[in-house]
Parts: sequence; C-alpha cells; structure tokens
Amino acid sequence: MTIPAGIDTPQILVDVDVLDRNIQRMARAVQAKGLALRPHAKTHKIPEIAARQLAAGAAGLTVATIGEAEVFAAGGVDNIFIAYPLWLSPRKAERLRRLAATAAISVGVDSAAGAAMLGEGLGDAAAEVAVLVEIDSGHHRSGVLPEAAAKVARAASGAGLRVAGVFTFPGHSYAPGMSIEAVVQEREALKHATEALAEAGFEAQVRSGGSTPTALLTEGSVATEVRPGVYVFGDAQQFELGRCALEDIALTVATTVVSHHNTPPGTPGRFIVDAGSKILGSDRPSWATGYGRLIDHANARITALSEHHATVEWHDGGAPPPIGTRLRVIPNHVCLAINLVDEVAVVKQGQLVDRWSVAARGRNR
Repeated sequence: MTIPAGIDTPQILVDVDVLDRNIQRMARAVQAKGLALRPHAKTHKIPEIAARQLAAGAAGLTVATIGEAEVFAAGGVDNIFIAYPLWLSPRKAERLRRLAATAAISVGVDSAAGAAMLGEGLGDAAAEVAVLVEIDSGHHRSGVLPEAAAKVARAASGAGLRVAGVFTFPGHSYAPGMSIEAVVQEREALKHATEALAEAGFEAQVRSGGSTPTALLTEGSVATEVRPGVYVFGDAQQFELGRCALEDIALTVATTVVSHHNTPPGTPGRFIVDAGSKILGSDRPSWATGYGRLIDHANARITALSEHHATVEWHDGGAPPPIGTRLRVIPNHVCLAINLVDEVAVVKQGQLVDRWSVAARGRNR
C-alpha cells in the first residue's frame, strides 16, 4: 500500500480492505467452532470498527472500562462485557446503573469484597447487571484459582448480583511457544471453575476466554465465547509470534526519514524517522527484536525510541532510504499506539477515503 499524498507524518493508517478481511476471517473461524465472538474493543476504540465486527456476527463487545462501555453504548452497541474486576466509587456506580438501563451489561468480579461493593453501589439495579467470576488460568494477573470461583459467586449472589458464568484471560499466550500451553491451561481452568460453580448451585452459562494468539486454537473446550482484540489490526508482536502475516497487518504508522546517522564502514546503516514513542508506544517485550518493524522492509529493526524519533537499523543491503522517504511502521503493540491519537486515516487501495475518530481514547475509568 502506498501512503496517500495528503497524509502528513506521523499518522496512523488503517487499510480498510485488510481490516475487513481480518474481521470476516475471525468471525467465520469462531462460528465454525460453535463459539460466540465478543471482540475486545480496547484494541481499536473506534465505533466504526465495532459496527463492522457486529455486522460480521459478533455477539457483543468486550471493553476494559466503564468509560469505554459508555462510548460504545452511545454508538448503539447493546451487549457489552466489562472484563475487569471493577471497584465502584459512588460516581462509577451511578454511571454503571445508567449503562444497565440502556444495554445488556456484564462485568467481572474476582473477590467477595468487590462483589459486595458492586451490589451496594448498584442497589436496586444489581439484578440488571450480570457478573462473570474471573479465573486465573496462568497469566497470574487478576482472577482467582478455579476452586475459589464458588466462594466469589456466593458473595456476588448474596450481594444481589446475577452470576452468569466465568471468564479468563490467557495473557501468557503473548510469548514465543506459549500459545498451546496457554490454551490447555485456559481449558482446564474454565472446566474446573464451571464444576466448582455447579457444585455450589450456579450454572455457568457463559464461559469466556480467548486472546488473539489462542482464539483460533480453542478446540474441545468448555468455552462458549472468545474475546480476541488485536486480530483486527495485527501488530509486530503478533507477526513475530507467527499469529499473522505481513499481509494481515491493517494498521501502520506513516513516517518520514528525517535524518541519517553516520556509521562505520561494514556496519548496518542507521537513520531516524519521525514516529517516536508518542505515536508508536514504547512497549517491547523481552523477546521482541525491536520497537517495531517496517512493513515493506522486514529485515530493518527499530533499535531505539525517543518521544519523536525512532532509530532504524538497516539490514536490507544497499544504501538506506534517503531523507524525505516515506515509510510505514508496524507498532509492536497496536493497543498502545491507537490510544495515542485522536483519529486514524482510513485508506483503500492507496487512497485516503475517510478519517475515524478514536472515540474511546483516554476513557480509562
């Protein structure tokens, strides 16, 4: 894809043809497994993309915060899961009550204290909000061990909340060679948690799992739905993990070569582009080979980031691109990059066709 002439750099570009292909492919694959798809919208934060996911058959959306839920509910999404163990202040409780009056809302819970706070804050509206008990399936972030699910469910029920099931996030799948192990651990955790709830008299109608690295690997699981997010765009991490190909990358950052760095003879050339950490994000897992990739020069590596500079090490042979050359960078972690801009440029066959507002940007509470 060429960068349209009307684009000033740095600028996030979304190739709408690739985006739509990614959305349709995931929807078909998940449907073929007999699962519901509930994409995590924190990745894109854009109502136009949410509408495309729902039109392709998604059962609803996943978000991380009440603020994100408010944005998508205002855009017409009527089924939203806030996949987070919310701790409600009085103001958050009022906002959640208003949401529950306009859409089917479910939220995460992983403690008796959190359940009590939810029930107290929601008051008469408690029964209008479903809760899913969060299970730790190996990522060791939030969530309880499967055998503790019943204790949390009893506390939630005692607080007047409707227990709808369990969920987990296999975040440790975002590492080389971990996707299969994470799928197995997710399957076992959901199974044992479901059994624990059943013994306590609760039916786990919803059993939610799945990340982008594992969503297509969910076989023979007790899961009823998966919640991938990054699949809509792809990013450098997913490419290095082998979970997408370069032709699956829908989001890149248009950038310009602004400076060359003198290097000794026989060493790779280095140059500077105008896309730094304030548009790419600075996330770099220990196994990643750089801070991002050039989509049209896959051997190049971004070896350092400043706020408005990225240092590119050139391994493609020949002279590095001259100053003024426009290139496209694949961010390492696309969820961070999208939260750094107010809008994205929508491109189709090399032409600028629209601009979409990142409407849920910064809605962190």
